[in-house]
Amino acid sequence: MPSFDIVSEVDRQEVRNAIDQAQREIGNRFDFKNTNSSIEQSDLVLTLRTVSEDRLAALRVVVEEKLVKRGISLKGVDYGTVEEATQNTVRQVATLTVGISADKAREINKLIKEKADKGTSSQTQGDSIRVTAKKRDSLQGVIAMLKDEDVGIPLQFQNFRD
Repeated sequence: MPSFDIVSEVDRQEVRNAIDQAQREIGNRFDFKNTNSSIEQSDLVLTLRTVSEDRLAALRVVVEEKLVKRGISLKGVDYGTVEEATQNTVRQVATLTVGISADKAREINKLIKEKADKGTSSQTQGDSIRVTAKKRDSLQGVIAMLKDEDVGIPLQFQNFRD
């Protein structure tokens, strides 16, 4: 039976490259001079620091532009609250989510059950969802349907087997 896996992943190297590019742009831009703006990355957690909330918004725009340019979906970026930091600065933590949570998996399984062709089934396997069907066309219909629906997380489709 044909099958494929639905996953939600990000390329960590592309994230690192995007953050490096953003840091270079911040160092060169005139509006960031003398603001002590910085982006710290530890795995998939980004910490944005600068002098004011309007500079933080501009810093966030720079980071988002670089992430999009590198092919990383902004659906997977969760921003924390803006916090006051030392020396009259502000900081914000942004987390890139990876994997499909149990709630999202239930929501996706329910969507597939409601809208997919007869004979199409899905099951959760850890951080991914395996979709099987009798026909390849049914699987392609599921992929098209999930691309049209807004699930709230970036989805990739892997291991397409006939």
